[in-house]
Amino acid sequence: MPQSTEEEQDAKSIVLNVQKAQIWFLGIIAFAVILFLLVQAKFLLISLAIAIMLFSLTSDAISYFQQLRIGSAKVSIWIASTLAVLLIAAILISASAILLTQANTVVVTILQYADPAQRAVAELFRWMGEDVESAVLEWLQGIRFGPYLTSMAGQAGNIASGAVLVTLFVGFMFLERIWFSTKLTSLMGDKESAERVEMIISSIIHRVNRYLVVKALISVLTGGLVYAVMTVFGLELAFAMGVLTFVLNFIPNIGSIIATFVVALVSYVQTGDTVIGLSLLLIVGMMQFVVGQVLDPLLLGKTLRLSSFGIIISLAFWAAVWGIVGMFLAVPIMVSIMIVCSHIRNLRPFAILLSREGFPDLDLDLDSRPATGHGGEDAAKAASQSVQGQ
Repeated sequence: MPQSTEEEQDAKSIVLNVQKAQIWFLGIIAFAVILFLLVQAKFLLISLAIAIMLFSLTSDAISYFQQLRIGSAKVSIWIASTLAVLLIAAILISASAILLTQANTVVVTILQYADPAQRAVAELFRWMGEDVESAVLEWLQGIRFGPYLTSMAGQAGNIASGAVLVTLFVGFMFLERIWFSTKLTSLMGDKESAERVEMIISSIIHRVNRYLVVKALISVLTGGLVYAVMTVFGLELAFAMGVLTFVLNFIPNIGSIIATFVVALVSYVQTGDTVIGLSLLLIVGMMQFVVGQVLDPLLLGKTLRLSSFGIIISLAFWAAVWGIVGMFLAVPIMVSIMIVCSHIRNLRPFAILLSREGFPDLDLDLDSRPATGHGGEDAAKAASQSVQGQ
């Protein structure tokens, strides 16, 4: 009898191992299929992601405008939604025009300054010897700018069509917004589950909205400062570099570094003066440091709570999948994944790995609660207890 029991346990263990292997195998296949779809439907999915972010940004504004009254009259949701769609369309068209113009300026400038820039960069290594300078120049001249410029022009050309598609997506989202709660209740089967899903969506919208608004304000400030500094030095392409700095600042961690070196390099190539190039590098670097280390944490607070290493991994992954645009969407997508995983018990370990301190908040209201003890640990414990109780 004991021998029979051991054989049954061994058989059950084998079955469980086989089932686990099947689950892992199916998970790998599902990931490969999802990755394939992400790459193949890149343009459509990028437009949809941008539309969702714009919709979430304007939803709060529409709710606010609906509460306003003009005498005894109240602004209807249809009027507010129509105005929001028209505003988004105007902003997208204006932004597309600016980006297309500056993209063309950058392409022409690269063609014009390619050879002087290569020689200027090689001269920076002259102190290491003529052989090193010649080797660097030869390596730089071997870089072909044609494919990069073609890719840049192609992506810039997609901006206009993308703007139209995003506007259509946002418009239909506003139409569906009215019946969203009813549909969600029917889909989830009970009101309590529907309210929980709505809370998760609200949490994602709140955090992403705050991140986008703060990042936009900071990027405008940084781009304006770069434009002002280059104008004071009497340099060309001041506006183009300001726009480039504004755009790159949306890429966390590495975007501001790239923008700083590009501005310094452009200044050095234009003037051929090492002092001016280093001065721009120092000034713009100090501005980026103050903005990144003082203003960013001050305005964002603990809104994101994302792991720095996780952000780098997310940037690398979405850059490989969706290119440059994926790097801009990496943080909002990562925030959404972390919040969703933090509300699902089996996926909570992923949320912990993605969070900065290992305490992903389950509810945005926890950020505003007074934390007693050591640096908000009570809030984290409350979140953990909330999950365990579900």
